[in-house]
Amino acid sequence: MNRRNAAIGLGLALALLAALSLFTVDQTEQALVVRLGKPVDVQRDPGLHTKLPFVDTVLFYDTRLLPLEPPLEQIILGDQKRLEVQVYARYQITDPLLYYQSVRTLEQARSQLTQIVSSALRRALGQVMLTALLSEERRRITDIVLQESIAKAKPLGITIADVRIRRADLPPETSQAIYDRMKSERQRQAKELRAQGFEWAQQIQSRADHDRTVILSEAQRLSLTTRGQGDAEANRIYAQAFGRDPRFFAFYRAMQTYRQALADAGPTLVLSPNSDLLKYFGPGATHDVRP
Repeated sequence: MNRRNAAIGLGLALALLAALSLFTVDQTEQALVVRLGKPVDVQRDPGLHTKLPFVDTVLFYDTRLLPLEPPLEQIILGDQKRLEVQVYARYQITDPLLYYQSVRTLEQARSQLTQIVSSALRRALGQVMLTALLSEERRRITDIVLQESIAKAKPLGITIADVRIRRADLPPETSQAIYDRMKSERQRQAKELRAQGFEWAQQIQSRADHDRTVILSEAQRLSLTTRGQGDAEANRIYAQAFGRDPRFFAFYRAMQTYRQALADAGPTLVLSPNSDLLKYFGPGATHDVRP
């Protein structure tokens, strides 16, 4: 019984020793073996590895690309304009030994990387104008920031894979001032266009009034000319008719006078019996008016 217990105890001890002597590296990890505070080995191959129990400590670091999102910050551009800029970056731990010796923790690494990217961004944007960020030059600026960040992050055992400008906006107070200036400029242009339109309307109205006066004058002239010609032709016909039969002409003109006078008169017309107007209506008014 004692032998059996001893065997079980020995087996448990060996199992515990094996558990403390072995560690597993995942495909997405790399391991740094630290012995009494001093790094002694780096394991990048996935699988099962050994270490000294109770002496070695294993630190695992991700081999994948990790995100870095620095906070929004104000930067003064080369034309002295303020801009609120936010970037994002992707980095990878490529040297676990340097990483452990320089930063140790993920929080410290992100803090130093944020300072590195921010400093590179400020230097790059401090030499360009605002219009550069709205053109193809923006890609060149981000490449400058990326190359400088890569060089400064290398001693930390970190490789920065990419840096991009996520947003670049004017500060709210600057945006409002620019909006107010744009609004004033548009209002000024609107007033100029309205004044110009009023001037054009006056010119068009003046030309229209002139053309109307000319057309009416020409129409009146043609009307008077045509009426004069008509009156002359009527007088000629009247003269010819009078020359052929004066008595019939006098009778015809009297009938026209009756028609006009009686048409314009009221229900009652008072005339003297001796009026020439009634010479065709009195006694003995039968006259031979035949030609």
